[in-house]
Amino acid sequence: MAFLGWGEVVCILAILLLLFGAKKLPELARGLGKGIQEFKKATQEVQSELERVIEEPPPPPRPVSPPANQTVSTSQGTGSPSSTPPTA
Repeated sequence: MAFLGWGEVVCILAILLLLFGAKKLPELARGLGKGIQEFKKATQEVQSELERVIEEPPPPPRPVSPPANQTVSTSQGTGSPSSTPPTA
């Protein structure tokens, strides 16, 4: 990627002056500056949030317990769970 020389910068500024006029250029430059400032601020916030998450220790694992309202029914003699109730 090549950098722009002074001749190219002057040419671009002249074209902008012709397109937008002398009164609009300061407003456009101000808006561009504010946009760049907001972008840098958002980038720094994301970077600090990522660093905070990386440095934060992971939460301890929670013990897994079966729900209290579910029971496992078994067929007589097989010892495996059954999806249908035993018949009498």
